[in-house]
Amino acid sequence: MAQESVKIPDGSVEAYSAAFNDAIRLYPGNEGLKIKTINNWRTEISSLFGFYIEDKAINYTKTGEMAKVLATQQDLMQFFKYFLFSFQYPGGHLKSHEIRTLIDAGVKFKPAKYIASVLIHGNDRLKGSGKLFSISKAEATHCIFNDLRVTRDHRNPSEVVDLILENRRKKVDYDGTGDVIRYAGDILDYMALANLLKESHGYYYLNGMEAEAVSSLMISDLWFSGYDKFYGATFEDKEVTSVRADWYKYVNSNIDPHSFTTNLADFIQEQYPEDEYTGILSERIKGLFDTDDVKTKDIGDLGESLVIGHEKMRIIECGLEEQLHIIKKIPTALAVGYDIQSLEGTPDKAKRYIEVKSTISRNKLHYFNVHLTTNEWESATTLKEHYFIYRLMITSGEMFLYLLKDPVAKYKSDEITMIPKDGADLGFSEAACEKVKLKLWRQK
Repeated sequence: MAQESVKIPDGSVEAYSAAFNDAIRLYPGNEGLKIKTINNWRTEISSLFGFYIEDKAINYTKTGEMAKVLATQQDLMQFFKYFLFSFQYPGGHLKSHEIRTLIDAGVKFKPAKYIASVLIHGNDRLKGSGKLFSISKAEATHCIFNDLRVTRDHRNPSEVVDLILENRRKKVDYDGTGDVIRYAGDILDYMALANLLKESHGYYYLNGMEAEAVSSLMISDLWFSGYDKFYGATFEDKEVTSVRADWYKYVNSNIDPHSFTTNLADFIQEQYPEDEYTGILSERIKGLFDTDDVKTKDIGDLGESLVIGHEKMRIIECGLEEQLHIIKKIPTALAVGYDIQSLEGTPDKAKRYIEVKSTISRNKLHYFNVHLTTNEWESATTLKEHYFIYRLMITSGEMFLYLLKDPVAKYKSDEITMIPKDGADLGFSEAACEKVKLKLWRQK
């Protein structure tokens, strides 16, 4: 939806909504949905994730920075960090009467920040035991979300740790049915998608690899103050609704595509145990950089360096180790329309030209669409069967490449779709690609 959002031009509320609805219908299984359901999708996407900024007062809607950064960066963990930093109660993701209920109760609550604080205090309590403090969805629901001492009075997190540990000793049986724990459970799952938490057997604990991001969350003072004027005052629901445009702007106001970018080396090292591959990943990458034909200064994207390592291993397996010098990163400044020069792996030593598109997420994705610049599409047109798009998918437990060969020919034969837009937006399924497991570089 982020990639579809960035294709929609700014315009009237009605025109933008219609275009967004059309994009939603492109999602598999949505073609026959009723307009009411499609509208619900659209409003939830916008209010929860801020994919567009809608101002009905001036009849104007535009795509938000949240959608732009996700579409460009393809880093879902970074995206969910931004989402959690701005998420609060009350917030524009709720209906007006739900916001009124929270205001009447005096609730002002940043759930991700508070959960992280509880886990930090819990870890301090268990220091020296060799264990990490964790929390279940039911515990988060009944000891945090449903307790006004927390959401209204900002109870000291250490007291919540005491409560949870005491309840565990007493073997308190919480109501853990789906509807009851849904809201707290969603936040815990979002925090796991952001890589801030890890989950094991239904319990969530802090991810030590994300200490910097957790620290940033703890010291952040971000707060949408648009509802503050209603506390202790008499107001109508329509007044709450009028604040929604400001909520959209707030969600999109603190986005920096260079912040919270996922460290691929750390993520991959964390996900793949050493007994699965020979050597340490960082050393393998360092060895790749130290070769004569690839310099550290030439590689700004670890995804590209992983593909170079993959290509080197593939060529070695083809018995062409003496041709490794052909495989190289092409400096961006040359603007040749591809990232990597490689070989086909055949005796005739034909060249292969590779454009790398990387996506990183904790969960497996089934989404392969990419954007090629005008220069990249022209290179694909010229190089024909020697031009490849390598779609690198890095998720928790998997690293796969989806190889799309000669995208122009596949477009002409209706195997993939292409929409001209500052180059070409390509849409394709897994069936159009060759799926291969990423080969990690092993220096001899």
